Amino acid sequence: MPEQKAMARYAGLSGAEAARLFRKYGPNELREKKGEHVVVKFLRQFTDFLVLLLIAAAIVAQLLGEGLDVIMILAIVFLHAIIGFVQEYKAEKSFEALRRMVSPRANVLRDGKAANIDAREVVPGDIVLLEAGDRVPADGLVVEQYGLAADEAALTGESVPVHKHEAGKDRAWTGTVIVAGRGRMLVEKTGMATRMGGITEMVQTVQKERTPLEVDLDRMGRQLGVGVLVLCAFIFLAGLARGFEPVGMFLTSVSLAVAAIPEGLPAVVVITLAVGVQRMSRRNAIVKKLKSVETLGCADVICTDKTGTLTRNEMTVRRVLVGGKVFEVGGSGYEPRGEFRSGGKAVGADEGLQLAMKIGALCNNAWLEKKKGWEVVGDPTEGALLVLAAKGGIWKDELERENPVMFEFPFDSDRKMMTTVRGSGNKHIAYAKGAPEVVLGKCARIWARGGSRPLGRGEAEAIMLENDSLTSKGYRTLALAYRDIDGKTKKGDVEKALVFVGIVAMMDSPRPEAKEAVGLCRGAGIRVVMITGDHPLTAKAVAEELGIGNGKVLTGEELDAMGKEEFLGAVDGISVYARVSPAHKLRIIDALNARGHVVAMTGDGVNDAPALKKADIGVAMGITGTEVAKESSDMVLADDNFATIVAAVEEGRGIYENIKKTVAFLISGNIAEVAVIFLAVMLGMPLPLVAIQILWINLVTDGLPAVALAVDPISGDVMKKMPRQRNENIWIGMELYLVESPIIMTFATLASFAWVMGGGDMVLAQTMVFTMLVAMEKTKVFACRSLERPVWREILANKWIVLTVLLTMGMHLAILYVPELNVLFAVKPLALEHWAVVLGTSVFLFAYLEMRKWMGMRSRKGFPSIA
Repeated sequence: MPEQKAMARYAGLSGAEAARLFRKYGPNELREKKGEHVVVKFLRQFTDFLVLLLIAAAIVAQLLGEGLDVIMILAIVFLHAIIGFVQEYKAEKSFEALRRMVSPRANVLRDGKAANIDAREVVPGDIVLLEAGDRVPADGLVVEQYGLAADEAALTGESVPVHKHEAGKDRAWTGTVIVAGRGRMLVEKTGMATRMGGITEMVQTVQKERTPLEVDLDRMGRQLGVGVLVLCAFIFLAGLARGFEPVGMFLTSVSLAVAAIPEGLPAVVVITLAVGVQRMSRRNAIVKKLKSVETLGCADVICTDKTGTLTRNEMTVRRVLVGGKVFEVGGSGYEPRGEFRSGGKAVGADEGLQLAMKIGALCNNAWLEKKKGWEVVGDPTEGALLVLAAKGGIWKDELERENPVMFEFPFDSDRKMMTTVRGSGNKHIAYAKGAPEVVLGKCARIWARGGSRPLGRGEAEAIMLENDSLTSKGYRTLALAYRDIDGKTKKGDVEKALVFVGIVAMMDSPRPEAKEAVGLCRGAGIRVVMITGDHPLTAKAVAEELGIGNGKVLTGEELDAMGKEEFLGAVDGISVYARVSPAHKLRIIDALNARGHVVAMTGDGVNDAPALKKADIGVAMGITGTEVAKESSDMVLADDNFATIVAAVEEGRGIYENIKKTVAFLISGNIAEVAVIFLAVMLGMPLPLVAIQILWINLVTDGLPAVALAVDPISGDVMKKMPRQRNENIWIGMELYLVESPIIMTFATLASFAWVMGGGDMVLAQTMVFTMLVAMEKTKVFACRSLERPVWREILANKWIVLTVLLTMGMHLAILYVPELNVLFAVKPLALEHWAVVLGTSVFLFAYLEMRKWMGMRSRKGFPSIA
């Protein structure tokens, strides 16, 4: 607790008192949770089940003296680890970002004098001097204020600055920014005891769920591992039962294991993801964690913050009520450009509108500046009035030269209005703005063209009804008034007998592109959920304008009143949340996850950090986002554009499609290799392939074309499909490649093996099997460009597949016809008759796959014919 002595006099601490309290409470900084060591990060890359299978295969190969096999396998393993480690190295820095949010310097009273000190030296009991532009260094009680207001959007989600009206009651919070006025604060809490410290604890304790892709690949690896072990055991025992020599059967079983494991798959997947990261970055979506790349592609719920994400975090006047007319104001944000419309028609200079804009500009302490873009210095509400005036050609700096300020009645919570008296010589005018009910109560007349007339009670009630209609739609309203001042007017009478001019209605405008982006999400089967700390009416208005939800809004207070099961049953029907805390956001994400949804969470504030980390994929704003939001996220939008999320969804879905293509391509080949060896052993035939040939197929002649599939163009209908389910098996939709294709490859290869072996040349027969599998894989990779539709018309669209096929076939020809390589790979050159069979079978396989896909499309209503 702060010292009672300091609380009593609000005069600051002595140097000795400050030193004692510093020893007691410690530095004003956030304690760091010990992070994962870089060595541990690197070693974690080796924990995937498929990678562990490869390491086991390398150990067995080493025991058998197959040195070249060991080198090839371990090269793939380390390539996988290095790419994954480099991509993830800078992730998980939430604490460091929170630490940087604390103001580095603070102005405090020490020994009765103002002193500028390091913010980490601020202690409970200190008196902090606050001015516009300062970042608050600790949590404390406002003990003195003169028009003090703070932007707390980063902490609470509120889009409107919070005025600290009541000294001795209102509080200021660490990391918020003073936007207007000045004052003093008695520090009550520092470091981890602050509200930001509480969020720090929350961020550090949140446990990140595994991505759907991690679950998929791990499950696939385990299934393959179990299948390999069962097959090896079965082959070994079957061979012994048939009287084969045990050591020979063990080598055969190991060869089968090598054939079954897709050695190139881990590297191909990680390369696919890395390529996806680069493609996303070109579309302004920067991904920090490699395996999060495709997660957004299967998200079916996007929980988005309102302020600064769907909206611009720039208050904008949308309507002006003056002289019995309603003027609609175009434009958004602080850009001083937009037309005025009334009754659906564009209007030019209007006398009443001009007067309203003049009052808004002169009863104002903010400034409009153009730097990189247009910015408001001061209260955003007052900034909105300046932008309104500028749209009408009225600029504050020009007006002030002719209307210098004489004195001001600042805004406070009791009066709920502000008045400035301006003029020169004997002519002075009081310009007032404030809460409509307060300003109207001080008005005796109402503006009319050419002058003013008495304001009747019924007219005042009608104006308030219009005001209530606007506030019910989420608008923030201010009334504008004026009064001519003469030399006889007493200062206490300035705000009496005012002339009412009109009402301005403003709102933090939705981003122009956000509505289209929300619609695209809906078309892609993705529900957009708005979660904001703002007022329910404001949230509802923005949601309706963007097409989010069904009009129902749930507040944080209402959420607290709901039990776990009750909320779990209701969560799918709620798309707008208001007045929520960081803890509420975590509860919402937990409930959505429990309902089986894959959840993306967007945000930009400190208050969003725990939810960004908890979500399946956290998406932070890159420009307006706080550092803690960026570092707690998996992905950052470089342009702060909600529409970029839609582009990222498209990329994520395309990445998963490409991974699925590579899996289908590689696994179907492995199944064929296993089946060829298995049936050969069962039929009492010699081994049709040796270990180095199997590795060469899996790592090089299959691996390179598989990488080329990673850069395959995204299909045009990817955003017309529903998101895949969290637990959807990666094998779904691969039946043609995992069953029919291996059957064709297996029987064609065994038949060719038997045909060539009939001539008595075992090496030539094995070369035939080796070449047939390589050639059929090359034609199959073209068919794998789509698992659902024929691609024969666009067979050359992916130049990388064409190049890798030409490269790997060239390498294979070198193996067959370079004597030194003949010896290394245990092969012989093939004759023309052999090549005729190889090429004919390969073309047949491609034609079969294309025909089967065409037949499948014809059987589904609405798909075109092959013509």
